[in-house]
Amino acid sequence: MLLSPAVIMASGGGLGSEFHLDGSIDNLNIFWVMPFAGILLSIAVFPLVAPSFWHRHFGKVSFFWAAVLIIPLLFKTSLSVVIYELLHVGLLEYVPFIILLLALFTISGGVRLTGNLVGTPIVNTLLIFIGTILASWMGTTGAAMLLIRPLIRANQNRKNKVHVIIFFIFLVANIGGSLTPLGDPPLFLGFLKGVDFFWTTTAMLKPMLFMVFCLLGIFFGLDTYYYDREMKPEVQNDNTEKLGIEGSFNFLLILGVIGCVLLSGFWKPTMIIDDKLVPYSFDVFHVKVEIQNLVRDCLLLVLTYVSWTLTSRKIREANEYTWFPIIEVAKLFAGIFITIIPAIAILKSGSQGALASVVSSVSTESGDPINYMYFWATGVLSSFLDNAPTYLVFFNTAGGNPVSLMGEMSNTLLAISAGAVFMGAMSYIGNAPNFMVKSIVEETGISMPSFFGYMTKYSIPILLPLFILVSLIFF
Repeated sequence: MLLSPAVIMASGGGLGSEFHLDGSIDNLNIFWVMPFAGILLSIAVFPLVAPSFWHRHFGKVSFFWAAVLIIPLLFKTSLSVVIYELLHVGLLEYVPFIILLLALFTISGGVRLTGNLVGTPIVNTLLIFIGTILASWMGTTGAAMLLIRPLIRANQNRKNKVHVIIFFIFLVANIGGSLTPLGDPPLFLGFLKGVDFFWTTTAMLKPMLFMVFCLLGIFFGLDTYYYDREMKPEVQNDNTEKLGIEGSFNFLLILGVIGCVLLSGFWKPTMIIDDKLVPYSFDVFHVKVEIQNLVRDCLLLVLTYVSWTLTSRKIREANEYTWFPIIEVAKLFAGIFITIIPAIAILKSGSQGALASVVSSVSTESGDPINYMYFWATGVLSSFLDNAPTYLVFFNTAGGNPVSLMGEMSNTLLAISAGAVFMGAMSYIGNAPNFMVKSIVEETGISMPSFFGYMTKYSIPILLPLFILVSLIFF
């Protein structure tokens, strides 16, 4: 395909727009979101009522809900629209998403922290804090995949340890990615739209620090409470392995992953067509695949192969490394990415869509932004929908001009950014690393809360009051 001149063409504005799914209320009512709701309920209910069935057939369940959407959509629109939307979400969102996860999962699985770390409240708090700092610079996925296994091993003798994983998800897999566009996908989209790289660092610092110190304080108190009531295992004198790192060359590969992501953001190859300088891309049924993104994904696959080939099998065995977590995420998120298509189309329709009340709630009648509503609208939708396109919808709702959004409307952009990043911690599917961490932890035999259990026992009672305080203080 790449060698064929016929498919190398410019990213012409509007080309392929006739194949976009019309999300207006005249074309799509709210019932088109039902397959998406169905897959969410399946993730929530099946592990509780039929765990054995779910473990064996979650891929088939995901395929079922995708088919429930695609088949009626073929009758509602046309084959060309369905093909375009599937290729669009597949080539531009799902495939890069899985490749990045695969690279970070494989490379971080080749790093092993050796030594007798004991999961005391101080050690657990320190590990989560380090992961929170790293998340902004190597991404929430990278930081989570790097530190989740050392955290599990440190707490292997603890009786009460589920709360440790939950706070790890809160901070390392979500809130820690607040300070740079590398931290979380929605912030990277803002960077691609013209938001300065370090605007995010300065603007998000105060609300992030507020959330981090509040959550670390709550965690330390809770972990101390549980730790003081547990029987302390005796430390064997003949098992004094020194602290160290095995497979450390994988850190260089992680830097390579960061470089690949930055490359796709800064490098914009162009070509001249009809005396015009246009982005260099190729067309797959009117879906523009930009060369820099293709290069990024290919380089990520090369880094994945290098890590898998050069890392000692003993390191991966010691890490209890298996492919199941990435397979589970790949199959379930394939269904999620497909069934989310109508929801995103409806949101993009703004006041013309079935969710017009949500979009109109963020502005006054005179058109002035209501910043706390931007925070809550972006956040609540990001808790269940993909937070990257949700960020983009409200970014454009606020005008889409990065200069004004970093200037007189900076508090509005801050509300959108904080809502998308912070509230990804509200559910297992709010951010991709959440589900990945859950899957890795369950592979080690730790029983994690159900979809609803996570929300009712942890995220709602712990995070929701803090989000209310963030709203009152900052917006």
